[in-house]
Amino acid sequence: MSQSVRALRGATTVEADTEEAISESVQELIGEMIARNSIEPDDLISVIFTATDDLTATFPATPARLMGLGRVPLLSARELSVPLATARCIRVLMHLNTGRTSEQLRHVYLRGAQGLNDDLPV
Repeated sequence: MSQSVRALRGATTVEADTEEAISESVQELIGEMIARNSIEPDDLISVIFTATDDLTATFPATPARLMGLGRVPLLSARELSVPLATARCIRVLMHLNTGRTSEQLRHVYLRGAQGLNDDLPV
């Protein structure tokens, strides 16, 4: 089967702006993205995290490194501050090599982010 570069999306919310709460939410989200899509660590090209302005206790990439993704290029960035946007939200864009089509990938939206991007397959 031919391999292609694909992008996988995910998002979650955090109960509080603490290192523990951010770590728990990020590790849950990354774990679900990997499990639902049968991703091996060597399949990953890079992962971009964004966090809303109300999350400052730690970089979202830090808990991902602790999950064993330390060799994958990880980047944390600030989400745009838009009125009425989902609060305490972390979004993920994961790039990977896969034999699956874009339609076969399962994007993951957890906790208070479940209503985001209803147009994507989950």
